[in-house]
Amino acid sequence: MGEMNHQPGVPPPVGVPPPMGMQPMMNAPVGAGAMHQPYEQFNQLNYCVHSNPSWVQVAGLAFLHYLVMLGSTVMLVSIIVPAMGGGPGEKARVIQAFLFVSGINTLLQTLVGTRLPTVMNASFAFVVPVLSIARQFNTNDFESNHERFVHTMRATQGALIVASILNMILGYSRAWGAFAKKFSPVIMTPVVCVVGLGLFQIGFPQVGKCVEIGLPMLILAIVVQQYAPLYFRHIHERTTFLFERYSLLLCIGIVWAFAAILTAAGAYNHVSLKTQQHCRTDKSFLISSAPWIKISYPFHWGPPIFTAGHSFGMMGAVLVSSFESTGAHFATARLAGATPPPAHVLTRSIGLQVTVISEVVL
Repeated sequence: MGEMNHQPGVPPPVGVPPPMGMQPMMNAPVGAGAMHQPYEQFNQLNYCVHSNPSWVQVAGLAFLHYLVMLGSTVMLVSIIVPAMGGGPGEKARVIQAFLFVSGINTLLQTLVGTRLPTVMNASFAFVVPVLSIARQFNTNDFESNHERFVHTMRATQGALIVASILNMILGYSRAWGAFAKKFSPVIMTPVVCVVGLGLFQIGFPQVGKCVEIGLPMLILAIVVQQYAPLYFRHIHERTTFLFERYSLLLCIGIVWAFAAILTAAGAYNHVSLKTQQHCRTDKSFLISSAPWIKISYPFHWGPPIFTAGHSFGMMGAVLVSSFESTGAHFATARLAGATPPPAHVLTRSIGLQVTVISEVVL
């Protein structure tokens, strides 16, 4: 009873394998403490949300993320600080405050917020309201540019504080989670694209201001990322791995060394001052004007100035940045193999973004 008989000499029947859609998905090795398998992992990605790369790779990739964030932070500060009347010293201190608070907010998001591998940074949606605040203060009304910068920063602080209250209400009241259920890619993608594509008129012309540095960077980035892995694949598989993951570090190192050589060789000694500021490696004065140790604390530029008009303009930027963050969280979850963030996770994340909104307050 219960045994299956078969004729001698006839091979036993072989079970039909399950369909491809029902087979378990092969993923990269997950961590020892992983309690859930990845929701979905793309074949071209080697890591998921539970993967544990080596410490060497983690350090290299973390430094790569830092450089990407540093580039956008420096470009953002280079736009708003000169318009506010600040010089190299003020620019260096604002960059320090941005990086410091971005690190705090990244830890909050990865430990308490969405718990996704996202790096939080200041949004470019706040550029327009900050520039509008800066244009309302005339240079003739102040004795120096530094005084004008401090006054503009105090007005910006007040607008950011009021706007952050709206951010907290949307997040901690769980209203944003109810709104997020009605969001679709058709709604979110145009909002993010309008903000991102609008920066081309600010960022891309910077390449033309120093063609001998910007153009080689573009060409080298395309060659190293797209063609070098295919060419060196037959030599060793490790070279393809290095080119695919650390190509940006390689390009930045080579181009920066090239610019330093041109500066030391005197290639820009007899050019205009504007060309020197864009091409030389020793004309930004950021490192020389920045203190070695700087501890950020609230309101070290003075008490905030609250104005209704400035606050309402900043509230619009808060809504745009919330759209951007929501789309980024969904995209990160999909690429990391995690489940889509539910409504209560999104609201918690949006509420915690009050830290990033109040970066300039530092």
